[in-house]
Amino acid sequence: MIIRQTHDSFIMIKQHDHAFLSGEIVKNFNTSLLKSDQHFEEMTYAAYQHDRSWIGLDDTPIWNDGDNIPYTFSDYPLLPKMAFYRIGLDEIEKVSPYAALLCSMHFHSFFTKSKKPDCIAFMNEESKRQGRLKKLFPRLDEDLLHQHFLLLQFSDDLSLYMCLNEPGVTKKEEHPWFKEGFKNTELFNEGGGRLYGEWLNDKEIRVGTFPFKTDFSVTLQFKNVLKTAIHEKGIAAAYETAEMKEKSLRIIK
Repeated sequence: MIIRQTHDSFIMIKQHDHAFLSGEIVKNFNTSLLKSDQHFEEMTYAAYQHDRSWIGLDDTPIWNDGDNIPYTFSDYPLLPKMAFYRIGLDEIEKVSPYAALLCSMHFHSFFTKSKKPDCIAFMNEESKRQGRLKKLFPRLDEDLLHQHFLLLQFSDDLSLYMCLNEPGVTKKEEHPWFKEGFKNTELFNEGGGRLYGEWLNDKEIRVGTFPFKTDFSVTLQFKNVLKTAIHEKGIAAAYETAEMKEKSLRIIK
């Protein structure tokens, strides 16, 4: 779950709904910035499905007693999270081995600096998966695969930019992950440097230098879960009974 706290509530966004925005971002990407359009359909599928591992975990949010907020995707207990990562990757692989390869690379990147034995074991398992999947593509273009991996990460970051920031926030008050632009996007910026986002108002985001075919709109689904409801019912019931809402956002040049 992606969580943004306000004075009286928690804005709660399911990871799979966030991933849908990632898919929309890739669908509108200017493919001329890539080495070729080979495997782009599978690349798009990877973006749409990269967080399907969270479908089961986000069905019932759980409370973080230590921080007195619901658990988020970044601090969710490690072992169940990794177990569901494996399930999601297995499901993606059944549909698209190339998409599973990209998503495995994406998850693997989360733990590269960890010294925890469970994280190292997960990375070793996924390295074996990646090696096995690469054998299915004897003419695999490693440079294009790397471009697709960076595009998956950019689509993830731009979607998180929409979810973690209060709509219309000033650059100074943005979530700290994005104040310096989107990491590893220099390849997609013909002007050089990182791509960056900027909220123009509560409905429009400018992305420069613009890497898309045209301006486009996305719809963000979320629940506004009141803290009073959580106190009265508990987090699971409060989330279940909260109304699902939608907000339209437009990405412009």
